[in-house]
Amino acid sequence: MAKSLDFTVRRRKPELVAPAKATPHEVKLLSDIDDQEGLRFQIPVIQFYRHDPSNAGKDPVEVIRKALAETLVFYYPFAGRLREGHNRKLMVECTGEGVLFIEADADATLTQFGDSLQPPFPCWEELLYDVPASGEVLNTPLLLIQVTRLKCGGFIFALRLNHTMSDAAGLVQFMSALGEIARGMHKSSIQPVWCRELLNARDPPKVTCIHREYEQVPDTKGTIIPLDDMAHRSFFFGPTELAAISRLIPPHLSKSSNFEILTACLWRCRTIALQPDADEEVRIVCIVQARGKFDPPLPTGYYGNAFAFPTAVTTAGKLCESPLGYALELVRKAKSDVNEEYMHSVADLMVLNGRPHFTVVRSYLVSDVTRAGFGEVDFGWGKAVYGGPAKGGVGAIPGVASFYIPFKNAKGEEGLVIPLCLPSEAMERFVKELHSILKNNVQPSHGGPNSRFIISSI
Repeated sequence: MAKSLDFTVRRRKPELVAPAKATPHEVKLLSDIDDQEGLRFQIPVIQFYRHDPSNAGKDPVEVIRKALAETLVFYYPFAGRLREGHNRKLMVECTGEGVLFIEADADATLTQFGDSLQPPFPCWEELLYDVPASGEVLNTPLLLIQVTRLKCGGFIFALRLNHTMSDAAGLVQFMSALGEIARGMHKSSIQPVWCRELLNARDPPKVTCIHREYEQVPDTKGTIIPLDDMAHRSFFFGPTELAAISRLIPPHLSKSSNFEILTACLWRCRTIALQPDADEEVRIVCIVQARGKFDPPLPTGYYGNAFAFPTAVTTAGKLCESPLGYALELVRKAKSDVNEEYMHSVADLMVLNGRPHFTVVRSYLVSDVTRAGFGEVDFGWGKAVYGGPAKGGVGAIPGVASFYIPFKNAKGEEGLVIPLCLPSEAMERFVKELHSILKNNVQPSHGGPNSRFIISSI
């Protein structure tokens, strides 16, 4: 990412885009997975698109604005407002008021953003204006979209979603529908399904699984850190880096996925970098998609939240002093806990315990969006050059979360880019620890890694 990129964005006044036709005025309850405290925040996504000569005369702002109104006929709950009822229960009042939309122009070209488009984006606030008072969870628009034309004919599509409405899979389903209608279809190929009652608590609710992710842990020594001294960097993991880390894995864990291996490695390196006391508990929280873990599976078109936060817990000393295989076994066990019963147990816990936030104290949360499909979204200008999360973090909590994002580097190697946020000194220790692992375990034929695994920083 071009750190020194300096450009001006001229924005029109934000407007509300309502459904193109009349839609039902009704109240729809969210599920007991949707309305937990840990999802009551806004998630930002950004998509970059190249100029397409075959679209001469077409304005992406007009195309997307018109398609948005038509898409909201099918996804009309997004045009409503969130309300809170008894026992903090969230519901959508389908008012048809619409979603916030901003038309903008930037005096920059796509190439000025550099060869490596990935978080962190230093210019994020220019590309999605934070409309005053629009970021509250209740009684505000559920989507905020800004489409910014570029001088080269390309454009940037930036979006902010109230997370209680959808997870990454549900959001991509909506964005893909918007893309299909923008390309001329009368309705999307996958029709939206509400059915949030499928993930409601049972009657009577009964917690049947262990949920260490919702333990109330006292924050005795500061969860993470001074907000004014945070370093943001993105790291690239291609075949060379993954092979180097895999050499630390014992034979009985050789069938582990890249996600599991990388998560174990990053958790351990990050803990070493933060230097907690040896007896302090540290946690890894893995986002696990549960759509296919139901029997029968959740219906095609379901766009609510359908994932869990399974968590592994150990002491900092045990994690840092043990071989990587120890962390890997903990990650694999946490992931394997998620099944249909686990999801029902989470929903029951929400109702019984007041919809708590997952534990962020000494936690590191990872989310794999490589299969979410953000980069496939096509508004008529082809697939995105970059599509996916605009930044790491969970809500207002910096440094807690990382996304695993599909990425092709300047050499054409396909791999993952992973944004990380840490205090500056801890970031230096993290880089040193990770570089040591890669340097000492790379095959001789590769000549050892260099700083190329750090591909952007601010």
